[in-house]
Amino acid sequence: MSPQKTPLSEISDPPDTNDQTQSRKADHLRICLDEDVQFRQQTNGLDRYRFTHCCLPELNRNEIDLTTSFLGKKLEAPLLISSMTGGTAQAKMINYRLAEVAQYFQIAMGVGSQRVAVENPQVADTFAVRSLAPDILLFANLGAVQLNYNYGLEQCQRVVDTLEANALILHLNPLQECIQTEGDTNFHGLLDKIETLCKILPVPVIAKEVGNGISAKMATRLLEAGITAIDVAGAGGTSWAKIEGERATDPRQRRLGETFADWGLPTADCIVGVRKISANIPLIASGGLRNGLEVAKAIALGADLAGLAWPFLQAAAESENAVYTLVDILKAEISTVLFCTGNRTLTELKQSGVLEQIRG
Repeated sequence: MSPQKTPLSEISDPPDTNDQTQSRKADHLRICLDEDVQFRQQTNGLDRYRFTHCCLPELNRNEIDLTTSFLGKKLEAPLLISSMTGGTAQAKMINYRLAEVAQYFQIAMGVGSQRVAVENPQVADTFAVRSLAPDILLFANLGAVQLNYNYGLEQCQRVVDTLEANALILHLNPLQECIQTEGDTNFHGLLDKIETLCKILPVPVIAKEVGNGISAKMATRLLEAGITAIDVAGAGGTSWAKIEGERATDPRQRRLGETFADWGLPTADCIVGVRKISANIPLIASGGLRNGLEVAKAIALGADLAGLAWPFLQAAAESENAVYTLVDILKAEISTVLFCTGNRTLTELKQSGVLEQIRG
């Protein structure tokens, strides 16, 4: 059984605004789908870990339970469709497909940066997926640096309200902004503004990197500022330095994109580091996760949810059925890990000590 499809005939083009932000969104989608923008040598670090196989699990695989909760919301699997896109007709199609599948499987979803919708309200419907996914855990999204560029409570509240979101992601992307020819690079005093926002915004605020990782030191400062949850979004997957370098016309910016293509903290290291400084902070692991085995490793290391972007983007660009198949496979892979390590639930997996670091 698969979720109901959204006919492509119902996906209309947003108005042509000739907007720079909207054009950048279209470039990002095209490059992610058509070019090799993955990290070259840096991995997500999960390859340094392996599970201890249990040859006699004493379990019925049909009784394995993948349910979990995050920010008070029950989920049927520890999966997050990570923030990706919005603002264009293709992005609308992708978001609609992802939302319908998220609703069907009762997993979490984030949308791409809604700055484009703040600047051009005509494209807000490319993000507006709540009618398709009335029950899911849904995250709005803005760049934290915009708080230094005339954004405040009004804009943050607007993107939350428009999306009917359960929480707001503030993404942190200093490297990406450095590589962008038109990047916003004034990060001075930003932590104080984040702290103020956390105090007055009526929904939880999540701090998220975009693929270069959040260290334990920075996680401590973010938690002290009032952040409710952290998405480490470590290195090892899609390189936004490569993406911005690919779209740059300035040779200087292209050189920067190449130089810093593998910059960042591996996802596994970020999970371990953040969990050491807080046993209770709601923690999302993303950054180069490609299958359910890696999801299970992230959970065993201490994450509560695992976010995937590139695999979902590739599937959603193909068809809604491809997204359905992907989630079905991910769940089967996670269940197989639990079964073959002798754990019935995700909590048991975390507590079992069956994940070991490979030495040498």
